[in-house]
Amino acid sequence: MKAAEAIDWVKAPSFALNDANAPLYEWYTDAMVNTCFNAVDRHVNAGRGEQAAIIYDSPITGIKHHISFADLLEKTARLAGALKMQGIQKGDRVIIYMPMVPNALVAMLACARIGAIHSVVFGGFAANELAIRIDDAQPKVILAASCGLEPGRVIAYKPLIDSAIEQSHHKPETVIILQRPELKADLIEGRDIDWQMAQRGVVPADCLAVEGNHPAYILYTSGTTGAPKGVVRPTAGHLVALHWSMKNIYDVDPGDVFWAASDVGWVVGHSYICYAPLIHGNTTVLFEGKPIGTPDAGTFWRVISEHNVRSFFTAPTAFRAIKREDPDGKFRQKYDLSCLKALYLAGERADPDTIHWAQNLLGVPVIDHWWQTETGWTIAGNPMGIESLPIKVGSPSVAMPGYDIQILDERGHQVGPDTLGAIAIKLPLPPGTFPTLWNAQDRFHKSYLMAFPGYYETGDAGMIDEDGYVYVMARTDDVINVAGHRLSTGAMEEVLANHPDVAECAVIGVTDALKGQLPVGFLCLTNGVNRPHEIIVKECISMMREQIGPVAAFKLATVINRLPKTRSGKILRATMGKIADSKAFKMPATIDDPIILDEIREALIPLGYAK
Repeated sequence: MKAAEAIDWVKAPSFALNDANAPLYEWYTDAMVNTCFNAVDRHVNAGRGEQAAIIYDSPITGIKHHISFADLLEKTARLAGALKMQGIQKGDRVIIYMPMVPNALVAMLACARIGAIHSVVFGGFAANELAIRIDDAQPKVILAASCGLEPGRVIAYKPLIDSAIEQSHHKPETVIILQRPELKADLIEGRDIDWQMAQRGVVPADCLAVEGNHPAYILYTSGTTGAPKGVVRPTAGHLVALHWSMKNIYDVDPGDVFWAASDVGWVVGHSYICYAPLIHGNTTVLFEGKPIGTPDAGTFWRVISEHNVRSFFTAPTAFRAIKREDPDGKFRQKYDLSCLKALYLAGERADPDTIHWAQNLLGVPVIDHWWQTETGWTIAGNPMGIESLPIKVGSPSVAMPGYDIQILDERGHQVGPDTLGAIAIKLPLPPGTFPTLWNAQDRFHKSYLMAFPGYYETGDAGMIDEDGYVYVMARTDDVINVAGHRLSTGAMEEVLANHPDVAECAVIGVTDALKGQLPVGFLCLTNGVNRPHEIIVKECISMMREQIGPVAAFKLATVINRLPKTRSGKILRATMGKIADSKAFKMPATIDDPIILDEIREALIPLGYAK
């Protein structure tokens, strides 16, 4: 309730936790509030309209552009008015299918302004995947751009949208298209409207107050069955948790520049490119580019230096890409990074080697923290704005307020310190986390609450040490069983990453007739390494034997050019395991480049797998 005082309520909540329908919990249910007002209007009303709300930096197009809070208010109110003209009302769904341009944030805020529920789908997602989301969310309107831009190529979005609508049972009434100069889209008369034309002559919309438990958005996360799960984010808890996190976790003050290098299609983009910085009164950086290749491995340092970034948040995979390209950090020397106070890593496991490299390069604390699409903000982290805890490399530190993290065995019993088990969180989850899945309450129970009654099952495996530091070692299905010994692939990857020639690595479990499972290592080498691969593999096997012991039975490793990843940087270990075991698998919708799976298969065949 104290944290809730930082939000501008239309009607303040009279109580925090609503446990009337436990184990389905809600927060601040009786409040009335508007997200867009808290993210935009209130800063203008407080006399800070001229402060930059968004800094758009696109090395792909060469555009750099500042949008003030006053500008953002005008753009958002006009687009919200256009949505109302299209018949959008409170509770209606709007799909946003856009690249990293300011209009994507305007679209999200415009929906929030009138109580519409947005569902952002990663721009360039395959038509079939977009169709599945259209059928589940049943949007009245799709807000989209004509194209997305990658280094060296233009991705046409409109044909993907047309194909998705053709495949879907539900047919959206209107598609509003932002025409980008790099590729204009053909519009279908009667359904498609140009972004600017849609706003011509409209009355700017005021903010509509919604209930505390009103869904702010639906964000689809991949499901194990292949059907995506629509995570629901409730309005009031979202506002309170995100506002609280900006100072207490990321240690920024209103007016400071904050940069999360992610995409609006992922949860990090929702929470920490769009909503949290703006709610807290920070300037947010919207970056349309890559850590390497736009134009080089120094682009992150340029952005930090040029825009005076105080706190920077990205995925470990971005730093591994930079390290592979520029292992000595030569590009870093060109820029003054004295503005930067800390680097935050999340999205996948941050291996100690990458953390040490980043610490040495930047000379600031490198803070690993752990959370999920489902939670929307940090589960375990280092609350830099409250107290800077000692960093234990390999751990995202400790549970944040509201999270009771426990390690459970297969029967749901708590285990002692330093013992590997399933990471579960005792219910209720804190404000800002998801209360259910969109139109799928049974699936919510089955996916998250059934395995350990009274707990939320995170799907991650790990341990907690005697000081309460959490170690997230792997997804539960990445813990492998070698001759009865439960071993973490994450711990093995730590060993491999310490080899001086290894830039990036992954370990998977493959089926073995004698031991049940055996680990296989995949090694991506640092640029410029030309030592024989078989010698590097032998050294890695030897390191594993020394550091984890013969129990790991680690004898198989291979050098590859790249690892299969999602567009958000997560390594597709489960898919690699299925290829190794010659099992059927569904092509992951978010895979960066499907051709790489053939390369994995070819690398496994000499090892006796992927037959």
